[in-house]
Amino acid sequence: MSSDLLHLPSWAYSAAGKPLELWSCEHTSEAPILFIGGVHGDEPEGVRLAQDFLLWLRQNVMKHCDQYRPWILIPCLNPDGFENNERVNSSGVDLNRNFPTPDWSPEAKAARYFPGSRPGSEPEVQALVRLIEVKKPRLIVHFHSWQPCVVYTGAPGKNAATLLSPGPQYPVSEDIGYPTPGSLGQFGWFVHQIPVVCIEEIEKSDLSLVWPHFGPGLQKLLDRKISV
Repeated sequence: MSSDLLHLPSWAYSAAGKPLELWSCEHTSEAPILFIGGVHGDEPEGVRLAQDFLLWLRQNVMKHCDQYRPWILIPCLNPDGFENNERVNSSGVDLNRNFPTPDWSPEAKAARYFPGSRPGSEPEVQALVRLIEVKKPRLIVHFHSWQPCVVYTGAPGKNAATLLSPGPQYPVSEDIGYPTPGSLGQFGWFVHQIPVVCIEEIEKSDLSLVWPHFGPGLQKLLDRKISV
């Protein structure tokens, strides 16, 4: 295995003390692309996509690392929620409403969107914020499921979002259609000017189909020969 491939099985810990796993291949000084699965624990499509992506990455970076852009992958940011099939972490917080952004709000339209007692209150979010601030990724891509679409925050992310869309049934948009205060998109772009792309697979999809849908775009996104 390439010496550039790094695996940290307990890079950080969840609110319930579960380890968060991280893989990376940063073989150049170029800013990496950061990929994140499992922000919401009741969206197994995102975790499956991250797992299948990791399998492909491990098979390819061993011999051809220099052909790909540097990357970091967190397969599951919310293992508490994933284990319990719940959107929130073990503290009942929606991690994608807990980021320290100028628009963070203590209000939530339902319990499953609870943003926490304060911005950045959750250890999962704290760890990710530190990672972003240290690594300064060129792009952040996170994997979800809801209605089929690919949403980007920050105009520079449009090309990547278009590349990641499997086709017209997954429309590319700069707006998911409702406010998302305290979200990763708001944090990445409006706090750090890092474009953020959110992949939304069809909710309750056949998990074996998620990688065929998005795998080709993810491979192209890392391909140095393709401009993004």
